[in-house]
Amino acid sequence: MRSRLLGPLLFGLLLVTAGCDDAGAAPAGLTGGWSTAGCEFSREPLTTTVGNVTMPATPPALEAAMARIERGGRADFPDSYAGLEVDQAGVQAIVYRVPSAAFDEFVRQAAENACVLVRDAAHGLTELTEWHNRIVADLGDWRERGVPISTVGARHDGTGVEIGTPDVPGTRSALAARYGDPAPLIFLEQGPVTPLPRTGRPSTPPQGG
Repeated sequence: MRSRLLGPLLFGLLLVTAGCDDAGAAPAGLTGGWSTAGCEFSREPLTTTVGNVTMPATPPALEAAMARIERGGRADFPDSYAGLEVDQAGVQAIVYRVPSAAFDEFVRQAAENACVLVRDAAHGLTELTEWHNRIVADLGDWRERGVPISTVGARHDGTGVEIGTPDVPGTRSALAARYGDPAPLIFLEQGPVTPLPRTGRPSTPPQGG
């Protein structure tokens, strides 16, 4: 999930089931990470050739498993699911989540025979989306105050919301003063976003044409 200021907002072992600490709370899952049964089998990396260039590719079964996990994670487990990535060389996917026994069981089922590594995340999609939207809503105010923010995007590994800015120290200080030090914000040096020149035929003829 990543937002650019000049465009539309763009919004990735064994299963252990623990008891609930509080009534109605989702049970915590295994911490420290685990892997699905499909990781017990070795697989040759898949490649594809375009012209004279050979590139790594994602096998259809792994791609389908990732799609199932992405859809289910966003729709049914947003408090746990943070995001995922693909390791084409290892023929495996990596899923980041706040530990949850229910989500872990879903991943195990959704993976089928694919190899999926499950890793701990500090923050789930719900929390990161809330922070993302809050900062985006405040962009006008930050602009008026002279605080330069180029991009805003939640990291797929659940570590936090990334803030791109040409002034890291100043922006970090300003946002910490408003949102507090515990806010899961990660600051990255980045210049202002420059819109690409328009290409192709215009939608309407130029004046006088």
